[in-house]
Amino acid sequence: MSLPQFKFLMPTSLSEACALLEEHQGKIKIKAGGTDMIVRLSHRAVKPDFLMALKKIPGLNEISYSPEAGLTIGALALLREVELNPLVLEQAPMLARAAHATATVQIRNMGTVMGNVCNASPSADNIPSLVAMNAIIVASSGTKEREIPIDEFFLGPGRSALQANEIAVAIKVPKLAANSGVSYQKISARSKVDIAAVNIGALITLNEEGKCKSVRISMGAVGPTPLRAALAEKFLLDKKITDETLAEAGRLAAEDASPISDVRASREYRKLMVEVMTTRALKEAAGFAGGQ
Repeated sequence: MSLPQFKFLMPTSLSEACALLEEHQGKIKIKAGGTDMIVRLSHRAVKPDFLMALKKIPGLNEISYSPEAGLTIGALALLREVELNPLVLEQAPMLARAAHATATVQIRNMGTVMGNVCNASPSADNIPSLVAMNAIIVASSGTKEREIPIDEFFLGPGRSALQANEIAVAIKVPKLAANSGVSYQKISARSKVDIAAVNIGALITLNEEGKCKSVRISMGAVGPTPLRAALAEKFLLDKKITDETLAEAGRLAAEDASPISDVRASREYRKLMVEVMTTRALKEAAGFAGGQ
């Protein structure tokens, strides 16, 4: 299938790229890895006059870590790079698991984690673990940067809090507190390379007595944006982690989910899987938090 006609732009600096966004506002789209954008172009879902690639902007593919800033993933870091990067595997292995769960290795060799996030699909593989870990999206307008908490980033399917002249340049993932654990769980219709029917990210921090000190649960593919399981989070605080409390948390998470029926799964199935997978994610996260 042929693509619509557009002018291809390749800026060499962030300031140039943001100036182009400002100049061609409403008529321009950004390409990072291109795995989502090329599909949308081929299906005529978008018909921009200009397509801007970010590949020539230096520094956007870097992955770094410091105890103060935590983990930073640049906008052009490939899914495959995040999947295999030693810093990610050591500091945030569930981000590596989520990257590995995204599509096929051929796609992961082209696509970026940031592209998966900015596409703002409710079923995106890389979003739930980032939400669970309270990540921050760094946006640049060329002259200044601002930090957007990931809980405020998603406005609807395909819609984010980025302004018309902004580019998302990095994801910041805070260092985990002591006695914390994270889990990412996904289920899809046929295999792990399919789009998720449900995916769950969970982070638990335990106190010295083994009770839940804090918890964040993110549910994907069960609402127009990633949803927090607020009822389950509130229930778990100060509770001892047992099979019974985790099962109840899973049940409460299903109450907060608002899925629809589509080609990937029915509403009823999604509700059931939220309960099962939230329980599973919390149990794994609590195990990691307890040193298992």
